[in-house]
Amino acid sequence: MCYLSFILHFLRNRFSFFRDGIKDRAGVQYLLGVGSVSIVALICNSIFGEAEYHVVALILLLVVSILAMFLDVLPIISAAVMSALLWNFLFIPPEFTFSISTPQDALLFLMYFVIAVINGFFTSKIRKMENISNQRKEREKTLELYNTLFNSLSHELKTPIATIIGSVDVLKNNREQISTEVKEDIYNEIEIASQRLNRQVEHFLDMSRLDSDYIKIQPDWYDLDEIIHLVINANWDETSEHSIVLVQENEIPLLKIDGPLVEQILYNIVHNAVQYTPPGSKILIGRSVEQGKMSISIKDNGYGFPEDKLGLVFQKFYRLPNTRTGGTGLGLSIAQGFAKAHNGQISLKNLPEGGAEFIIEIPCEINYYKTTEDETR
Repeated sequence: MCYLSFILHFLRNRFSFFRDGIKDRAGVQYLLGVGSVSIVALICNSIFGEAEYHVVALILLLVVSILAMFLDVLPIISAAVMSALLWNFLFIPPEFTFSISTPQDALLFLMYFVIAVINGFFTSKIRKMENISNQRKEREKTLELYNTLFNSLSHELKTPIATIIGSVDVLKNNREQISTEVKEDIYNEIEIASQRLNRQVEHFLDMSRLDSDYIKIQPDWYDLDEIIHLVINANWDETSEHSIVLVQENEIPLLKIDGPLVEQILYNIVHNAVQYTPPGSKILIGRSVEQGKMSISIKDNGYGFPEDKLGLVFQKFYRLPNTRTGGTGLGLSIAQGFAKAHNGQISLKNLPEGGAEFIIEIPCEINYYKTTEDETR
């Protein structure tokens, strides 16, 4: 019975796409149900002998159970009734009649009829209840995601906007009283707030593209070291108390990748390391290429991650408890999404000596014959 439940569950999942395609077509459902039991009954009639009609009953019950996974109630009841009539007509002695010769066979037929109808009815009802439950869970998940997104927007966008508005207001109302040095500081605050605002908007747009499966990579030949240096320079303003080092143990060839997406992957991970490691931390970036795959390692000597949270850091809007304010919990999720768009992945582990290591692995074409034209591209 356990094995039968497992098989039915497996088949139900496999046929879900088929069920969705016929759920609004009643005529097709009736034809499919009646036709299926009729075909199976004719096949069994050519295989099994007169004495094996009990085995045929089990086979027909299995067919009715499978049909109940994707047919509505009335079509499945029709199929169950048809299976009982066919079983009686083709298999119960005397064959090819609707008469039953013995009380035992009459009772057996009645039991089969009741079990087939009840089995089809309740299986269909259970499936309907499961669909309702799944829809309710999806609505709850969507509502939770909306609330999280709203809270993130209200905080992450409100803070830089308030900074920009406040700074501009100070400049307008105290134009002549403010010294040049103070003005420069205010301009820097506006620039930092604007960059933060722009980064958060880009994160939400990137996550929207990932959720809608709109991401389509555009591979071209890129110098990976050049991309890494761009990421280091982009984090330069926030690394006064950190050190970011590219470990270049050997030269690597050109790679056919989507350069802007890989740059965004690296930026999100490096920026995350800069934000959540203590002052004085060192971030090491290593890279290697072998067997049609590029690997990038990003190590830090910070506090690492709780072992029970390692599998959660790539989830949307997830932020470790008791971490500093700032950020929406989207950066690492977007990085993982962009890596998967390349048919790659990002893994995370804690280092024995302390800190954490992100490993980016992306399959790609490799150009081992770098030409002058390639290098000047």
